[in-house]
Amino acid sequence: MRVLIIGGGFGGLFCARRLGGVDVAVTVLDRTAGHLFQPLLYQCATGTLSIGQISRPLREEFERHRNVTTLLGEAVDIDPQARRVTARRPDETTFTIDYDVLVVAAGMRQSYFGNEQFAHWAPGMKTLDDALHIRQRVFTAFEMAETLPPGPERDGWLTFAVAGGGPTGVELAGQIREMATRTLANEFHSIEPEEARVLLFDGGQRVLKAFAPELGEKATRSLQKLGVELHMGVHVTHVDRDGVTISPKAGGSDEHYPARTVLWTAGVEAVPFARHLAQVLGAESDRSGRIAVGPDLSVEGYPEIFVIGDLAGRENLPGVAENAMQGGLHVASCIRRELAGKPRRPFRYRDLGSAAYIARGQALLQVGPVKVAGVLGWLAWGLLHIAFLTGVRNRFSTVGTWLSTIARASRSHRAFMLGATDLPDQHYTWTVWDSPTPPPPDAPAEPS
Repeated sequence: MRVLIIGGGFGGLFCARRLGGVDVAVTVLDRTAGHLFQPLLYQCATGTLSIGQISRPLREEFERHRNVTTLLGEAVDIDPQARRVTARRPDETTFTIDYDVLVVAAGMRQSYFGNEQFAHWAPGMKTLDDALHIRQRVFTAFEMAETLPPGPERDGWLTFAVAGGGPTGVELAGQIREMATRTLANEFHSIEPEEARVLLFDGGQRVLKAFAPELGEKATRSLQKLGVELHMGVHVTHVDRDGVTISPKAGGSDEHYPARTVLWTAGVEAVPFARHLAQVLGAESDRSGRIAVGPDLSVEGYPEIFVIGDLAGRENLPGVAENAMQGGLHVASCIRRELAGKPRRPFRYRDLGSAAYIARGQALLQVGPVKVAGVLGWLAWGLLHIAFLTGVRNRFSTVGTWLSTIARASRSHRAFMLGATDLPDQHYTWTVWDSPTPPPPDAPAEPS
């Protein structure tokens, strides 16, 4: 039996692990060839953890499983009758992979709710590239401010706007303020980093809507104590080089906030292949692109195709790592049971809780009726994340880094690169690509 798993995230990883050593040929197709521990991505973006501490090559992960092959590529097309997927290599050439069972664990990407132009000014945070881009923008903002005299321009560089009040937005906002008040506090001469403003915008009435109201209130108080300015009940309606414009949901005048660093965590949507898959299979999907699946997580009419994790549209399954992990284990169990001549079992999601980090000594954890915050929540948060990190080396390294950060307020992984001024995909704020009005094609480029 040939099992093709699209995506090396939590769902794909746990499915392939469980099939290791089983009499099936497993292929894991991933566009980065690595597993990313996405819940800690914001700590990479703000200089606490390194890329290597939150990611691991899939080849290293599966080197002991001789029946598991990993391939670098992005799924772009499918022929369900021939049971064949077409993948694209980084150089735009393509290749095909045949399967008997297909597991789609491709995950979601950042959504700008139809305003894709916002992405140029407000990077999301879903990939390692995103984290490095954010790190570049955040730390360079302080460097830019250091070279400017007091005034509106400097203030713009020292203002950070975060769109989205979910766990990622809360974690990013809290980390930027903590970084400004602890890590960078004594490192500059012309500016006072602790004066940096962090603005958090969300359309709801409180942050962390998925958490119990009392935990959301505690998170609000913790953020405000840190100095994060909360703007709730608003929509971000425009993002450009100079800042964001918001519109109150209850009505009223739009407001513009000058901010040279805008970060977007406000929504997610299915990756292009998932939308293509739903169209080809004739499967129902919701507005975000989640594909309707049956009790066993397979697509109706295609029992050989499973959809797991964030993409699985069934019974309001949450878009969290635990859902993907459990889905991957469930599909692997279905495959093993079929090999043994046994029927599949329906998928049952077990809520293992939710957690969010705000700042040192401040985190939230909710597991069923158990709700903890503050230092106890912080310790529980740390233990939970260490338990699910891939690789023993990464676990020990991360614990050591956290202990060092607690003791000395340092962030050892703050290195960043500005990129090349002549490449649009490596732009930064003083290149021609960042100009409010792009120059004509025959205009000379700015000197580097």
